[in-house]
Amino acid sequence: MTWQRITQIIVEILVCSVHPIPGNFSFTWITKPANSHEERPAIVPIDLVLSLPMFLRLYLICRSMLLHSKLFTDASSRSIGALNRINFNTRFVLKTLMTICPGTVLLVFILSLFIIASWTLRACESFHDQKHGNLLNSMWLIAVTFLAIGYGDLVPNTYCGRAVCVVSGLMGVSCTATMVAVLARKLELSRAEKHVHNFMMDTQLTKRLKNAAANVLRETWLIYKYTKLVDTINPSRVRTHQRKFLQAIHSLRKVKLDQRKLNDNVNTLIDLAKTQTSVYETVCELNSNQNTLENRLRNLEEKLCMLQNQLNLLPNQLQSLIMEQNRLIFDRLGNVQKQSSLSYSGANSFDCDAASISTTTNPNALQIPTISTNINRC
Repeated sequence: MTWQRITQIIVEILVCSVHPIPGNFSFTWITKPANSHEERPAIVPIDLVLSLPMFLRLYLICRSMLLHSKLFTDASSRSIGALNRINFNTRFVLKTLMTICPGTVLLVFILSLFIIASWTLRACESFHDQKHGNLLNSMWLIAVTFLAIGYGDLVPNTYCGRAVCVVSGLMGVSCTATMVAVLARKLELSRAEKHVHNFMMDTQLTKRLKNAAANVLRETWLIYKYTKLVDTINPSRVRTHQRKFLQAIHSLRKVKLDQRKLNDNVNTLIDLAKTQTSVYETVCELNSNQNTLENRLRNLEEKLCMLQNQLNLLPNQLQSLIMEQNRLIFDRLGNVQKQSSLSYSGANSFDCDAASISTTTNPNALQIPTISTNINRC
């Protein structure tokens, strides 16, 4: 709760609390008429002073318009406004109404102001001037002041009536300016109508340009004909064709200038449309390129993650592979050693069997096999 909010609540309570009080209370209101130098007192009831500020409650109409507006009750509109940092207040609602139906809003505002100002002027002036006792006279004075005419047949006598007339004049000037802007916007051609109008004007200017160029060629030929191809030259006829030749050149230049102006206006509209189209295409292309780049970066990131995982697994795989190779090498070396030991034991047994056989067959030759056996062992 801010101080601004608190002040607004207090002012609203004060405005809504003002109203006529029960009872017959009055006071003396002294005024000086416009057509007299004498002061005239008048007995005025106090309800008049209390009823005029009650028009300040008209702000409730704006609040009601805001609360019953489709822009305020629609959740999607409010979400879009919040994203664009737009406050849905009375000012925004009035702007949208002036954009959608400016004539209706302006007409309702003028009629409301006219009726309220007429009643207020009658209430302020009826106790001092009998002419203002009739509401039609007050309406006439407000209309004359609103339109900035000022005949002078009716004038306000009190400061309250003069203030009402001043406010009516200011509001009349503002409403007139707003009405001029609305009419100018209504009378302006649309984009399609501008394109059609420019096409028609271009066609007409093209025809005029062709006619002017043909006139220039015709007068040039006639000047050449009456100066070079005749026996006797007629000066008056030559001067006439020369004058027509200069007129044709002048009309040709004028048509070219008009065509250039039209092309400038057309180029302005076309350039704006082309610029908008090119910007839209550029933005779309940038969005597509950005999406493509994001996809490529995402794929690259996935591949890098896979490569990192494989590199993390590589030392373990190398270690297991080296251990497997070492185990195979050790197994082969063990098999070779076993085979060599087996071959060595087999050779020893064969030598011993041969020696025993030779000893039994030839006892006298016992020393020789022993020597041979020793030799074979060596």
